[in-house]
Amino acid sequence: MSRGVMAGGPARRTVLGLAAAALAGGTAGCGNESSAIRKQAREGEEKGYIAGDGQIEILAPARRAGPVTLTGTTLNGTPWALSSQRGRVVLLNVWGSWCPPCQTELPHLQDAWAKYQAAGKPVRFIGLLQKDSVASARSTLAKFKITYPSLRDDGGRSLLNLQGKVVTVPTTLVFDRDGRIAARVSGGSTAATFRGLVDQILAERPPRAR
Repeated sequence: MSRGVMAGGPARRTVLGLAAAALAGGTAGCGNESSAIRKQAREGEEKGYIAGDGQIEILAPARRAGPVTLTGTTLNGTPWALSSQRGRVVLLNVWGSWCPPCQTELPHLQDAWAKYQAAGKPVRFIGLLQKDSVASARSTLAKFKITYPSLRDDGGRSLLNLQGKVVTVPTTLVFDRDGRIAARVSGGSTAATFRGLVDQILAERPPRAR
């Protein structure tokens, strides 16, 4: 389908509803920053991030590729692997402290994460740094009081395992309970959109016991 939305019937209506909610909530992706940034993109200037417009994509279970292999080290030095999160819905946010839309959406991500934590839902949030240092990331996370972990920048190696789904910063991916990419937001978004996507994937039938 056009505009990267890959869902049909009720799923498509859900996607369109989420997109409308995002626009109503003032969603600001890299593509909506300002006319100056759009002008920079047209001129081909390298400003450190590629424009994104908050485009939402949901993949029906039958259309999802296989489980993603994703490993890394958190800012605190703890090893992390997506494979250890089977049975949970995982939201991955690709971000950098140098990216204004990333900073704008951090409070929205924290709000959604805090609500899932309080409710005891089988949901995990994880950040993935791009072109960023540990010190800068820690400073930004402290500024916005972010409590979910982030993985250190690994020079872009992790992106190679994300099935071509990350072409802009920020990008948010939602993985189903089997570790497959189930949804994507290209560009900045809001807590309402993040929760809507996670809730939809969370409501799917849990995987059968291995």
